[in-house]
Amino acid sequence: MPRKLIKSLFPSYHTVRDFEILKLFGAVLNDPNLWHLNRRSVAGAFAVGLFVAFWPIPMQMLVAAAVAVMVRVNLPIAVLLVWITNPLTMAPIFLTAYTIGRYLMGEPPRGFSFEFSLSWFSGELLMIWQPLLLGSLLMSTVAGLAGYVSIRLLWRLHILRRLADKRRRLPTLRRPR
Repeated sequence: MPRKLIKSLFPSYHTVRDFEILKLFGAVLNDPNLWHLNRRSVAGAFAVGLFVAFWPIPMQMLVAAAVAVMVRVNLPIAVLLVWITNPLTMAPIFLTAYTIGRYLMGEPPRGFSFEFSLSWFSGELLMIWQPLLLGSLLMSTVAGLAGYVSIRLLWRLHILRRLADKRRRLPTLRRPR
């Protein structure tokens, strides 16, 4: 993948390490593996970010940062990918997760009404939490694996294309036959 493009899209290490919320990680943020832009680190960050993004939990960015630090993958990419579930996309994503979970559990369709109140959350959430978590687990696993494999393949194809271009331009670099 083009490193210049990725570097232009994401903040630098010096900018990110000054974020207040990330200071709780302390000196761990000095690990260079959290900032490298290589195939392993970026693919792992996609897996972590996409896996966490589909979980119906608060503070997804903090969870993604903690997991990225534990498995030593690119921290900014993992944290930014959780924004797939933002206020605009959250409802359709979690409704899809609930529908998948309900289908897998064999539950019949039921009417759905939403009201922003504590009584709704306590009543409805008790009814839907199992299918929602099952669907979220399935969606996060598929998204994480798909992100990891896709980035590895795209990065590999990019390298092969660059090598082929280099071989065409410089005849002395061609392999002997």
